Amino acid sequence: MHMNHPTIFDIIILLLTGATAAYAIFRFLKRWSWEKKVYVWYYVMGFLVLLVSGVLLIFMGYDILGTPFVLTVASLIPLGISMGIAEQYYPQWKKGLKWFATIGFLAIAISTFAGIDLLRKISVPLFHCVAGLVIFLGPFFANKYGQGKKAARGFWWVGVGGALIGIGGIALAFLTVGKSLLGIFTADLVFNILSPLLLLMTIAFTWGFVKDIVN
Repeated sequence: MHMNHPTIFDIIILLLTGATAAYAIFRFLKRWSWEKKVYVWYYVMGFLVLLVSGVLLIFMGYDILGTPFVLTVASLIPLGISMGIAEQYYPQWKKGLKWFATIGFLAIAISTFAGIDLLRKISVPLFHCVAGLVIFLGPFFANKYGQGKKAARGFWWVGVGGALIGIGGIALAFLTVGKSLLGIFTADLVFNILSPLLLLMTIAFTWGFVKDIVN
């Protein structure tokens, strides 16, 4: 898989992404001070890994995306946010999603570290696809099908972030198994749009979650 190092533009964008993620973490921790709910920590986990990933990309370049450790840890971003949404808005489905997320995460970890290509080619795209769909569709249908708290107006922005993380995550997942998504998202294209995509995703997530927090 062809790799690139971040340009000055990429570094600026990644710094803005990190600052936005740090702000979201601050707001979640403030929320924990008055709302002791486990989904707060799912969200914190997702944004914390996003923050650390951005810092690693700045200092180590995009080469790290192909390493087993980063490929595994980066899965905690969609895992944390999707489990948080299920815990907060879809308690009727949270148990099933937790089992899927746990098995999927373990499958990614085992396949990447042990070099089991067939398992990796199945688990990585499947995990990112399902988690991305939860993050994308969950906020839009929270008030219609959810059995948790009522979603705030503007929470749908989290779904926009979910669409972006789904596209980026699946495209990267296909690249890690030596293929391009739909023949369009080649390595060069993915790495050219990766940092702006991360920033737009983080802004959308933060905007939607802040709307929910102040509701």
